[in-house]
Amino acid sequence: MDDLDVRLLVELLRDRIIPDRTLGQHFLLDEAVIARAVEIASKNHPINEQSHVLEIGPGPGSLTLELLRTGAKVTAIELDQESTNHLARVFNGSDGKLQVIHADALEIDWPEDITHIVANLPYQISSPVLEKIQKHHSNAQIKGISLLVQEEFAERMAMNKGHATRGPLGHSLWLDFDVELDAKVAPHSFSPSPRVHSRLTNLVPVNREITQSIDNRLYRMVITGCFANRRRKLRTSLKNPPKRLNRIPGWHRSRWQTTIKTISSETLELRPENLTSEEWVLLIRQISQS
Repeated sequence: MDDLDVRLLVELLRDRIIPDRTLGQHFLLDEAVIARAVEIASKNHPINEQSHVLEIGPGPGSLTLELLRTGAKVTAIELDQESTNHLARVFNGSDGKLQVIHADALEIDWPEDITHIVANLPYQISSPVLEKIQKHHSNAQIKGISLLVQEEFAERMAMNKGHATRGPLGHSLWLDFDVELDAKVAPHSFSPSPRVHSRLTNLVPVNREITQSIDNRLYRMVITGCFANRRRKLRTSLKNPPKRLNRIPGWHRSRWQTTIKTISSETLELRPENLTSEEWVLLIRQISQS
């Protein structure tokens, strides 16, 4: 691998394909960004020979190369067949450290022993990938996660710009992670260049004592339902039970309608964007205990 560099990897793949924008094929060229992505994933638990890193959508192998140089085992899931073939060719001397899987990362089971996730995520699958990360983390306790996403999406993950960026995505991630925004990445850092800026994000696993007493499914279900019409007051949004409420043991329509009557009028006058994640927890706890 000593004869490989990022620009060569991208050029070798682009010689064989025309990047498919529907697959989010914007290949990362900036070596500083690549190094930083690996660095922040290692912030609390270093990526080393004992690590098993999952990479989603490796494309030409820009991030893959940096990950392999840490000595870690890497599992790379790639949907595009030509990119899969390319990775097999250029990394055929990886001494068994790299496994390339031609598949949709959303549709297959991930290795149970992964310790880190590093990925340049296509925008169109960013939300479902985050949902899958949370489900996997609940069983496997991932130690470090570094994701490169569109900047606007990153702000919604972190909810760092007040009411406008609050929503189901950020509130859900908050249950398991502190979302830290890192370097901004300009379009010219990719080939071909996207039309928007991107942002490195670091998902730091947390255990929040305040969430131990609530049902996370109910928390997500209620928030998603309320934000479906974010300008409506909670009085209107909570009038009817969330969809699929009866899938949660012990919950049914009549219990919901009785419970909502116990919520204060001051709370019901708020809109969903007015509540912080902690305030949503308190509301869900009140609902559950009524």
